[in-house]
Amino acid sequence: MKVSDFPKINFHPIQPSVKARNPEISYQEYPPDSQLGNFIHCFWQLRTKSPLKQDYSYRVVSDGCVDIFFNQLIPSENFIMGFCRKFTAFDIGSEFNYIGVRFLPAAFPLLFGFNAKSLTNQTQHLSVILPTLSEWISKELAASNSVEHSIKKLQDKLLLMVKGKTLDYDTRFFNAMNEIIKRNGALDTTKELNTGLSARQLRRVFNYYIGTTPKAFSNVVRFQYILNASPSAQNNDNKIYYDVGFFDQAHYIKSFKQFYGITPSKAFS
Repeated sequence: MKVSDFPKINFHPIQPSVKARNPEISYQEYPPDSQLGNFIHCFWQLRTKSPLKQDYSYRVVSDGCVDIFFNQLIPSENFIMGFCRKFTAFDIGSEFNYIGVRFLPAAFPLLFGFNAKSLTNQTQHLSVILPTLSEWISKELAASNSVEHSIKKLQDKLLLMVKGKTLDYDTRFFNAMNEIIKRNGALDTTKELNTGLSARQLRRVFNYYIGTTPKAFSNVVRFQYILNASPSAQNNDNKIYYDVGFFDQAHYIKSFKQFYGITPSKAFS
């Protein structure tokens, strides 16, 4: 199958934007070109409007995706982050202008033939995985470029890299992944995925394409469904956690905190 014929993955991951209490920091997302829309959720920018008084700690929540990103102030600082089983928080300095591309689940291994399992819970320098692209970013995406110009150049580069590529993939895996997404992660992956694959085979293909097991991926999809629903102030009368298979509020809060780093009441306040 050609890249242009590949069906869209109907998944809408959220990375919560910087709160209003950080007026000197801006986070924005930009939609991809339609030719890449089946593989890329968005391009994004996280930047300081002026130097901060202290280093900023950025929280990345679990979203099932792979991201490539670089600091436009120093383009040689370019990285790739794989699937994360829990939230990640790290200091990124007091002045930065990060630009990134967020690949939809399974898209990066599909396009570039790289085993996602080797990226799980890791951030690596891009030169280790895609040295040619890493070198190109270092040389071509200078600090003087606008974000729109940088995204356009990066998008054109990615289009060139995948142009004419023929995709060879296991349809049974994609049927299983799409079923998990369709049901918002609220299913028993050991019993309710009729793929024709054994449990061992299914774990193997999920580890290759996603970087984790079907169950762990479905838990992230469930978490992302709740983020998209954005229950106001996490009103307990809402009981959204029952809709996605939690038996009680305590287990829901524990799971949510694993993926976000804070409780639902704080996240939705």
